[in-house]
Amino acid sequence: MCGIVGYLGNQDAVSVLLNGLKRLEYRGYDSAGVAFLNDGSLKVKKKKGRIAVLEESLNSQNKRTTIGIGHTRWATHGRPSDENAHPHYDCTKKFAVVHNGIIENYAELREQLQARGHRFASETDTEVLAHLIEEAYRGDLCTALRDAVRQVRGSYAVVVLSEYHPDRLVAARKDSPLVVGLGDGEYFLASDIPAILPYTRNVYLISEGEVAELTLDGVRIVNSKGEPVAKEVFHVSWDADAAERGGYPHFMLKEIFEQPRALRDTLRSRITPWGDDVVLKEISLSPEDIRSFTKITIVACGTAYHAGLVGKYVIEKLARLPVEVDLASEFRYRDPLLDPRNLVIVISQSGETADTLAALREARARGCRVLAVTNVVGSSVAREADEVIYTWAGPEIAVASTKAYTTQVLVMYLLGLLFARERGTKTPAEIAEIIAALQKLPGQMEQVLEQQDLIKELADKYHACEDVFFLGRGLDYAVAMEGALKLKEISYIHAEAYAAGELKHGTLALIVEGVPVVALATQADVLEKLVSNVKEVKAREGTVIGICLGNNELVDGTSDHVIRLPESPSLVAPILSVVPLQLFAYYMAAARGCDIDKPRNLAKSVTVE
Repeated sequence: MCGIVGYLGNQDAVSVLLNGLKRLEYRGYDSAGVAFLNDGSLKVKKKKGRIAVLEESLNSQNKRTTIGIGHTRWATHGRPSDENAHPHYDCTKKFAVVHNGIIENYAELREQLQARGHRFASETDTEVLAHLIEEAYRGDLCTALRDAVRQVRGSYAVVVLSEYHPDRLVAARKDSPLVVGLGDGEYFLASDIPAILPYTRNVYLISEGEVAELTLDGVRIVNSKGEPVAKEVFHVSWDADAAERGGYPHFMLKEIFEQPRALRDTLRSRITPWGDDVVLKEISLSPEDIRSFTKITIVACGTAYHAGLVGKYVIEKLARLPVEVDLASEFRYRDPLLDPRNLVIVISQSGETADTLAALREARARGCRVLAVTNVVGSSVAREADEVIYTWAGPEIAVASTKAYTTQVLVMYLLGLLFARERGTKTPAEIAEIIAALQKLPGQMEQVLEQQDLIKELADKYHACEDVFFLGRGLDYAVAMEGALKLKEISYIHAEAYAAGELKHGTLALIVEGVPVVALATQADVLEKLVSNVKEVKAREGTVIGICLGNNELVDGTSDHVIRLPESPSLVAPILSVVPLQLFAYYMAAARGCDIDKPRNLAKSVTVE
């Protein structure tokens, strides 16, 4: 996820671009850049770091210009650096491109372009777009862009500025947001509305597959075939703060609703085009390496630790390989039993979590191969691990992690399938069946999110309670732990998760009349046992909120309220079942008037022990 801006008009373009980028810095902040025309010549200025670094470099050499494009980056392909920052040139330096999204087939395209003599200056997937436009250009910039994007697979919002056309900007969109701002004799482009709010509240919302061409004479929009498209003007009524959150009242809710997109991005290019196998080209583990491991140890903190717990169940079930899960803060102080035949997986959203980084170093010191799962390209964890898989969730602003968690869990499934294939513990048909279920998850998650009103009603009903308990067995227990953490950290309600079979061993003493108990019931092999545990809760007058897959008479008969998830294999249910728990925590906190995005005593990234 990155921030894009473009401007064409009578104001100083660089000033407008920098102002817009500052308003989009929450979308990406590892580097920034602008491209503009200076005395008819196309110039690109870009810097690693925050926008202030770019601004300082521009102050001493900027000349007034009235057209330009800008970008603030959240790295996916290529570490944060001046070279990998956007905009990107083609070979001739006549075209400059900014891009938000992921080009899945960039490696294949890059190889083809290099074979035809193109020279690349960065490690990014985006640069292929500039070279494709260069090849396709025959005098019409809009047609060249349409021809270029037809060759790519993946997601994009892309804006192009060319020295050949000092009077226009062209842009295209697929799966990544893009808006055109309509001013008085001036026009704007942006990946999100906050960038242009100081200048206009009238916008065109660019739809899938559309291409926009901006000149001082107006805006022309065509579809992928080049046919004109009539657009209605959308008037933005949100205030500036709400616009930064996409109209949502809090970043957390926005990020909950971004999860289907995040799942799609994390899956992209990691599944074969025909959907029958996993492709993890970013790691160099050979089949022999994978077969030689005798144990996996997963190390993480907080929400990432809970993702690791799901990973333990999944990898053990798929690959039949022992997996331990450790809290990073405990790992290096217990003298763990490790040897070079062990794979250590460290999970960290930020890649800067101090305890996790220390655990990584301890594992490497003991001769272990270390694989990092993180969301931040160029982070300390990513740099120091032997292997790294990025989750591509995009920046997560709220302290309470949501989309980072579900994408981390998704990576655990991909690793489990890869290990199962190489160890021969699952047949190709079984692997293809699980992959098909994973590919359905983004759409199914959108169905779960449609139940937000039901979940809000439950939160409104129970927000005054002081205790909530979460029950589950197997994978449901791992998800219950994450649900309890979410509720604690943002609503300040005492919440605990229990393995449902442990109720008789002391926990039932806490169940009294009216206490809400959230019972996860998605695991078919232990469903009857879970329902028996729920009956024990009902016998003590507890109030049960059941979460199940599809229609389930057993859950209906024992629950006061039921949240139904789309039918899905029990194995992949955790990615769906956590969403109602996220929403429940959010609406409970909202009803209690809590500071949801910045809960008390907590920070987004824990960079000290």
